[in-house]
Amino acid sequence: MPSFLRRGLETLVRPFPAAEVTSIGAEADPAAAGLGPDAVKAIWDAAIGAYHTGLYPALALCVRRGGVTVIDRAIGHAAGNAPHDPPDAFKRRARHDGLYCMFSASKMVTAMLIHLLEERHLVHLDDPVAAYLPDFGRKGKHGITLRHVLTHRAGIPRIPPELADPNLLGKPDQILALLCEQAPSWRPGRKLGYHALTGGFVLAAVIERVTGKSLRDVLADEIRRPLGLGSFDFGVTPNRLRDVAVNAFTGPPIVPPLATFIRRALSVSFGDAVQMSNDPRFLEAVVPAGNICTTASDAARFMQMLLDGGTLDGVRVFDPRTIARATAEQSYLELDLTIGAPIRYGMGFILGAKVASPYGLDTPRAFGHLGFTNIFVWADPDRDLAAALLTTGKPALAPAMARTWWLLTTIARRVPRRARRSSGAGTGTRR
Repeated sequence: MPSFLRRGLETLVRPFPAAEVTSIGAEADPAAAGLGPDAVKAIWDAAIGAYHTGLYPALALCVRRGGVTVIDRAIGHAAGNAPHDPPDAFKRRARHDGLYCMFSASKMVTAMLIHLLEERHLVHLDDPVAAYLPDFGRKGKHGITLRHVLTHRAGIPRIPPELADPNLLGKPDQILALLCEQAPSWRPGRKLGYHALTGGFVLAAVIERVTGKSLRDVLADEIRRPLGLGSFDFGVTPNRLRDVAVNAFTGPPIVPPLATFIRRALSVSFGDAVQMSNDPRFLEAVVPAGNICTTASDAARFMQMLLDGGTLDGVRVFDPRTIARATAEQSYLELDLTIGAPIRYGMGFILGAKVASPYGLDTPRAFGHLGFTNIFVWADPDRDLAAALLTTGKPALAPAMARTWWLLTTIARRVPRRARRSSGAGTGTRR
């Protein structure tokens, strides 16, 4: 479709020439990762193509192969070039080391903290949640286990309407009280339905009850500081609000039945959800299933650790068996009643597939998670690949999203399968 027609029908960003708005971090010679320069060029050309659709004010991409960073770049503007910005607004360029919200990709981080507690025999995945949070057993929820929550089978996918108030996000005790009073939509384990936010708050409350520490402190003590992740936290402190790239609604207008479907899943309209994502009350809160703020590089380093069996740079934080259990398939071609499509889930992860994969064609062993919307953080053992694609444009459904799909498929095509190097299992410093 001609661009002038698209701009009449869609909300789009006006892209700048790529060379003017690209930030590049420390990248190794592709040969060190067994790749040629043509592979890196093809991948970045596909990223530029996605940016030039006008769907993304900013796009950050980090690709690691064999533990080597071959791409660490950002393109566009972190602020000032969204469709709602005036033409004379100050345009802050996106940086490769800038902060982006991972949204639902945060789920796998919270999930891994639960798996760490299970590894240490502090919880058991088949224990009822009520064993740790007695009040949660109300309204017929006494049979919901940690495993049910991790696999989106707990029966509490609907977000209480009260959570649409950003003021509530800073009051986790009130959020938990709301969830304790919520009746399940189905018997636990019987049906599959994506839990957009509810499961994260439940898991976080269990983590805090068992450890006696805040979720932020557990993340810092167990993952962020040991792995040397400079920015990898639930939300940000007030002095770092300006460092987070601003999100913007883009793409075609959302009409029924899609608008109805989205409101049912999020309890707010799509546009309101995008607006809330820039609200300081959201960014300063702890949203366990939805607001880790990080760089693309640190997100990819987290996935590198999982890919390498729990070890990164000689420091071990998980047992390899813990990661294998977390990423093992828990659902197969089963309809997700929230999303309306079959999704392959692990315990906290969305899994790849041969064809209908969120991580590009022919990625059946890939694991990771998606974020709201067009955010992808994943690892692929077949390719010895760890990657993060963080974007600030929030289209619900747009034909030009095919260019994003092409970027993911280009990564899968240009990073060929190879025998996995040693993961370091059984080595490294056990904390």
